[in-house]
Amino acid sequence: MNWQDKLIVEVDKGLRTLFARAKSARPVPGEDQPEAELSPAARQHAAALMRVNHVGEVCAQALYQGQAITSQNPTIRASLEQAAHEETEHLAWTAQRIEELGGRKSLLNPLWYAGALGLGLIAGKCGDKWNLGFLAETERQVEAHLDSHLKKLPATDQRSQDIVAQMKIDETRHAETAVNLGGAPLPAPIKTLMQTAARIMTRTAYYV
Repeated sequence: MNWQDKLIVEVDKGLRTLFARAKSARPVPGEDQPEAELSPAARQHAAALMRVNHVGEVCAQALYQGQAITSQNPTIRASLEQAAHEETEHLAWTAQRIEELGGRKSLLNPLWYAGALGLGLIAGKCGDKWNLGFLAETERQVEAHLDSHLKKLPATDQRSQDIVAQMKIDETRHAETAVNLGGAPLPAPIKTLMQTAARIMTRTAYYV
């Protein structure tokens, strides 16, 4: 495949992430649970939290894409692509739940995607051990973020709870895989910078 064909494939991935309806091979967690009776405020809150989670999955798609493009190791590239497939399922689950709650996706998704793609490309250029280290740290922070959402979601909203709980399990496994493949621990200042950027993104996506 020449570089023009590769470019078309990567652009298509981006367009599908942002504008196509994602599909899941696995059943949607919690779909067998009855819909909770929520107040308008609680429903709006739950929808906003799921919008934040959806943004996280948009970013994950872009991040994995950027890292896979720049990785020179076929094994690592295959692992990144497998993780991206699971993140696509998360994208489908969160999008469906947002619709069920009467919410909307973030209006800034193209911006989030572009930023995460850039970070993925940079991480990949730093070499596989830092590429995987960045991935592992990202997944750990996402895991902590999802854990906080399990506490913030309405307790009776079991459908959303089940989705977030399964996402957390998958993210933990992705982090472990990255470490097992040789991911290096990131310097503390980089971790802090990542946490700061994540806080800005999540707070913005909650409203926009």
